[in-house]
Amino acid sequence: MDSNILLLSLSLFVLYVAQLSWCYQSPQGVKINYREKEKEVLDQILGPSSYDARIRPSGENGTDSTEAPTVVRVNIYLRSISKIDDYKMEYSVQLTFREQWLDERLKYNDYDGRIKYLTLTEASRVWMPDLFFSNEKEGHFHNIIMPNVYIRIHPQGSVLYSIRISLTLSCPMNLKLYPLDRQSCSLKMASYGWTTDDLIFLWKEGDPVQVVKNLHLPRFTLEKFYTDYCNSKTNTGAYSCLKVDLLFKREFSYYLIQIYIPCCMLVIVSWVSFWLDQSAVPARVSLGVTTLLTMATQTSGK
Repeated sequence: MDSNILLLSLSLFVLYVAQLSWCYQSPQGVKINYREKEKEVLDQILGPSSYDARIRPSGENGTDSTEAPTVVRVNIYLRSISKIDDYKMEYSVQLTFREQWLDERLKYNDYDGRIKYLTLTEASRVWMPDLFFSNEKEGHFHNIIMPNVYIRIHPQGSVLYSIRISLTLSCPMNLKLYPLDRQSCSLKMASYGWTTDDLIFLWKEGDPVQVVKNLHLPRFTLEKFYTDYCNSKTNTGAYSCLKVDLLFKREFSYYLIQIYIPCCMLVIVSWVSFWLDQSAVPARVSLGVTTLLTMATQTSGK
């Protein structure tokens, strides 16, 4: 009798534990596939009937948000500087460029924090600011192995756009103090079509420009950089603009080794002709011509 009661109690306990674990799978008792939920959310917020990428988002000023300009916050991660050309007056950089703005049309249910953000790789799916680099000469995106770009949509409607790009930018230089000079090169970003009534660019608060550690430059060192605003006004309206000023100091040690020391040595060698006998004309001429040819070769850089 006691064994039957014990067996019945054990069976009821096992059944209770199974029922409890089944109930805790989800509030409805069914395990939710959150990857499927992400697909449903994307179809819901980016559907053709609910979202139009041609229309800019409303502003951030409460009741007047529909009339306020869209605010886009920008930050940059400077990965490398591959070339600073004195002759063409340009420099080449590789950077990660990021923009962040609020689009209330993209709000969605995060299922109690289970969906932190949604990731897209097609920028055409959402509205994008029409930013361009005003002092750019050449530029290209990176597509190895996949396009280096993503868009993150957060539950509150915040959109983060990140892309890796390489640019060649113009940099007017003042070479009066060469090779003891310092050069300031700018990176300017502005809106092409949206005026300040519709779109405003702001630097992200707190460290808007980051530089990779151990940045190595050819013949230069990056002393410091400044962030500023360069809003412009034309016949078609006022446009928002951001800029970064990079201050480069030329490395004198390079020119000391490559130019100053070789030239001094050649001058000292040319003095040897004063100690040669006056009658040793071939030796004096050969020494002088060799010195001149060496100086010419050193100057031409060949």
